[in-house]
Amino acid sequence: MITPVEPPPEPATTLTDPRALLGGYLDFYRDALLRKLDGFPEDGLRAAVLPSGWTPLELLGHLTHVEIRWLRWGFAGEPVAEPWGDRGPGERSPEEPWHVPEETAFADLRAAFLAACERSREIVAAAGLDDLGAPGGRFDPAERPTLIWILFHLLQEYARHLGHLDVVRELADGRVGE
Repeated sequence: MITPVEPPPEPATTLTDPRALLGGYLDFYRDALLRKLDGFPEDGLRAAVLPSGWTPLELLGHLTHVEIRWLRWGFAGEPVAEPWGDRGPGERSPEEPWHVPEETAFADLRAAFLAACERSREIVAAAGLDDLGAPGGRFDPAERPTLIWILFHLLQEYARHLGHLDVVRELADGRVGE
């Protein structure tokens, strides 16, 4: 059985300010992630239904670390203890599959995601869209992206992963929608 879910409105179609448009859509997708996970039973959050093997909880952990890697560690150059903390135990690298420890509760990971998003909003609010990422941290000093490039990259990453989550949620319980 298919259960459609009514999404909140997207940012206004009359927006012309790139900062408001990018920030509005990032928040729209951040909210969509949480809406798609809300009501998922605990065993569903921890179950892989696609051949690639990731779980909805691991996707939430991944997008939490995406916020941290791109804006805190990358753009702002803040020290981050485990920028690849969404990867498997032991030596961590970008090539490792996503991982969430078994003892991690959805509520705790959801709170960490919300905190990461709030810090991201603070970083974005304090910078110009044409500002370059800080040297050190994630980026090579000669190849630092602009904030607007990072925000656009984040939008495409959220959109791609939410499409994946759409399929998982529909297969799990028939729920569909933005």
